[in-house]
Amino acid sequence: MSSTVSPFGGFPPSLGIDNHNSPIAGDIGPFSNSEPDVSNNDEAELLYASWNQDYGCFAAGTSRGFRIYNCDPFKETFRRDMKNGGFRIVEMLFRCNILALVGGKENTQYPPNKVIIWDDHQSRCIGEFTFRSEVRAVKLRRDRVVVVLEHKVYVYNFMDLKLLHQIETLANPKGLCCLSHHLNTSVLACPGIRRGQVRIEHFGLHITKLIHAHDAQIACMTLTMDGLLLATASTKGTLIRIFNTMDGTRLQEVRRGVDRADIYSIALSPNVQWLAVSSDKGTVHIFSLRVRGAGEDTSFQSSAMKSPAFVHQNSSSSLEALISPSTGANPGSSLSFMKGVLPKYFSSEWSFAQFHISECTHFSAAFGSQNTLVIVSMDGSFYRCSFDPVNGGEMIQQEYVRFLKNENKPR
Repeated sequence: MSSTVSPFGGFPPSLGIDNHNSPIAGDIGPFSNSEPDVSNNDEAELLYASWNQDYGCFAAGTSRGFRIYNCDPFKETFRRDMKNGGFRIVEMLFRCNILALVGGKENTQYPPNKVIIWDDHQSRCIGEFTFRSEVRAVKLRRDRVVVVLEHKVYVYNFMDLKLLHQIETLANPKGLCCLSHHLNTSVLACPGIRRGQVRIEHFGLHITKLIHAHDAQIACMTLTMDGLLLATASTKGTLIRIFNTMDGTRLQEVRRGVDRADIYSIALSPNVQWLAVSSDKGTVHIFSLRVRGAGEDTSFQSSAMKSPAFVHQNSSSSLEALISPSTGANPGSSLSFMKGVLPKYFSSEWSFAQFHISECTHFSAAFGSQNTLVIVSMDGSFYRCSFDPVNGGEMIQQEYVRFLKNENKPR
């Protein structure tokens, strides 16, 4: 095994899974006890930004440490500056005091091949993982720690840091991996061992599913909170596809555009009614989905994972369970009635709503409350915009904050 694990005196009682079943809605728990030091704001360079599991907060890794921001209302709730350098990866666990940290190349204390499990309530490291190669990503659940290397994914038990699973992958320099976050499902998605393939692990059901999602390599992916739906994009960046993770059925396909693009992020709204895609074209596209929303039939979700019939269902029954009428249709070509005769482009579903960012830089989008989208850009900008759920079209910018002035970006 290419890793060593060092627990530091065990986990604090506050890490008990039962204590975190209900994330704090308007606060960020122990982080909020410290007032942020707003001095020397311009001295830090933004190295990393990631949403927490419910998209209510995001963590920023900087050249000096890390910071936590609340999205609604937007505010910096906590920061920790360190003398030994910054962090290239900062991952939150909902809104509790536990963080996963990976140092940047300039960090003299925490190298990029080491994962630190940090308890900020105790202001100390409570566990660490050391690998022979650079860590590409870290993902957290209340019961699992997942570490992604370029060719392997390690899954650990959160309570005692014991290794549970090792998964081989195709070269994965972006560290692509996503997890479900419902307590009654335990699903992981990562690249398979073939180009364009996604591997789905339903750990609770002991099921592995391989989905041939694209002909080109996978560029971006995301799961719904329950892990039953997967959205993917390839390095071509033109099509986004949605799959049923139980049987691999493709449920819907939407088109971002015609030209090749680098997809930065894919997000699914909590009710699975909308999908948002950001790319290097400087545009966020929102698509209307025809898949069953999370709030439409809760009995389906709770019983689906328990029913042997669901596990062995065929593709047609899966489609019936997951497809639902769309409340807002995506626009298509006027020649879509000739589907099957003209090239596939003419029958494509196009975006329902759009938002354009003036400065083209790497940015990630997620859904906020009441038909809003929140965006974090690597130039240190935060946006909030709203979309019309009936008519779509251009989104309206509601808020803009420059939360960190990046030294390497124009100010």
